[in-house]
Amino acid sequence: MDGDEILQLLISVVAVALSLTLASGGSDTGSSDFIFYMCAFTLTVGLGFVLHEMAHKFVAMSYGARATFRAWTAGLFLMLALAIVVRMTGLPIMFLAPGAVYIYATRLTKEQSGIISIAGPLTNIALSAIFFISAVILLPISETATKIAVLGTSVNMFLAFFNMLPIFPLDGSKVFFWNRTIWLAVFGFTFIASSFMGFF
Repeated sequence: MDGDEILQLLISVVAVALSLTLASGGSDTGSSDFIFYMCAFTLTVGLGFVLHEMAHKFVAMSYGARATFRAWTAGLFLMLALAIVVRMTGLPIMFLAPGAVYIYATRLTKEQSGIISIAGPLTNIALSAIFFISAVILLPISETATKIAVLGTSVNMFLAFFNMLPIFPLDGSKVFFWNRTIWLAVFGFTFIASSFMGFF
C-alpha cells in the first residue's frame, strides 16, 4: 500500500467513527461521551471496515489483479450530513459508504470474483467472534472494555449481514451470482446472528 491509499483509509475510518458518534448523541466534542464513542467506533467499526476492505484487496492481488482502496468523497459528506439528521430527528437513516477497493484485472472468473467478494464479510464474522471472546474474558475485569467488545461483536456481524445482501454493488450480489448455496449459508448465518443481537 502506498501513502495515499493509507491516508484515504484513515480519513474514511475517522469519518465513519465521527458519523456514528454524532448519530449516537456524542455531539459535544469536549464531553466524555464524545471521546468514548469516537474511540469505541474507531476500534470496532473502523477495524472492521479496514480489514474488510483489505481482505478484498489481498485476495484480489492473489489472483494477479491490481487492487487499491479509494475513498468516496460524496459518500463521506453524505454520511456526516445524515448523522446530523439522525441526531436531530431520531430517524434510522444512516448511510455508511466511505469508499471501496477498486479491482483492475483483465479477467477474473465468476468463482474468483465470488471469493474476492466473500472475503470481506467472512473477515467481519471472524472479527465478531474475536470481539465476543474478548467480551467474555473482559466481563469480570472492565465494564467499559466489555461494552466496547460487545459493540464490536454486534456491529461486525451486522456489517457482514449488510454486505451479504444480494443487491449490486454489495458483496452479496457477486457471491449470489457465483454460488447460491454458499451465499445462503453465510447470509442466513449473519441474519440469524444479527437478529439475536437485536438488530431486527
